[in-house]
Amino acid sequence: MEKAIIGKKVGMTQIFDEAGRVIPVTVIEAGPCTVVQKKTEEKDGYTAVQLGYEDVPERKLTKPELGHLKKAGEGVLKKVLKEFKLKDCDKLNVGDTVDCSVFAAGDRVDVTGVSKGHGYQGVIKRWGAHRLKETHGSGPVHRHAGSMGSSTDPSRIFKGKIGAGHMGVDQVTVLNLDVIKVDTELGVIAVRGAIPGPKGGIVYLRNSVINVKEKSAAADISKNPQKASGRNPQKASARKA
Repeated sequence: MEKAIIGKKVGMTQIFDEAGRVIPVTVIEAGPCTVVQKKTEEKDGYTAVQLGYEDVPERKLTKPELGHLKKAGEGVLKKVLKEFKLKDCDKLNVGDTVDCSVFAAGDRVDVTGVSKGHGYQGVIKRWGAHRLKETHGSGPVHRHAGSMGSSTDPSRIFKGKIGAGHMGVDQVTVLNLDVIKVDTELGVIAVRGAIPGPKGGIVYLRNSVINVKEKSAAADISKNPQKASGRNPQKASARKA
C-alpha cells in the first residue's frame, strides 16, 4: 500500500541501535492529516487524494478556501494542502484522518521540503567557484565571477552560466531514506539522515520511488573467471564457511 503524510521538521538528533552504533536521524512531527478531497478517474482523469495539515483559524482563510474545506466536513480548517497520487486511493474517504502510524520502522520514504534561504550570494558560495590568488595584485576582485568568455560570436552569455544570485528556497526531494522509529504517542517519525528545510519547515513524506532489491545468497560470488570464486564457486563458498 502506498502511503503519504504531511509533517513539520522538528530537528536532528541521534539514536543508538542494538549494536551500539550511532544513527543520525531527523525528527518529523507527522500528521494528523485529514483527507480534504478525492480525485477520481471519471471526474478528474486521474486518482489522487488531497491531505490537509495544521489547523488554522477561520478568519485567516479566504472564502474560496473555506468553501473548499467545508466539503470535507464541519470544523475541517487546514493551513497546508497537498495532493498525493497514490495507488490505493479507494481505501481513503473524504474526512478520514491519516496519522504517523501508517508508516513503520524499516520503511523507505522520499522527503520533500523547501531548502533554507541564504539570500543573495556570490559565485563562490553559491556554485563553489574558484577564487583568485591572494598575492601579486589580485585587488578587490578576488571573489568576483571574472570574465564570462563572451566575444563577437556569440556576443551574449549562454543561459545556465553560473553567477551571483538568490540562493536557497528551492523545492528539494531527498530519496530513499530509512524510517528508523515511529512514535505514535508523540506523533513523530525519525528518518535516517538530513532532510531539506529549517526547523519548523513543512515537509511531505511518501513511499520511496526507488525499489531496493534484496541480494540473493549467491550475489557475492564473482562472475570473473580469473577469480577463484568465479572458476569454482563451491570451493570459494567452502573457504568462506
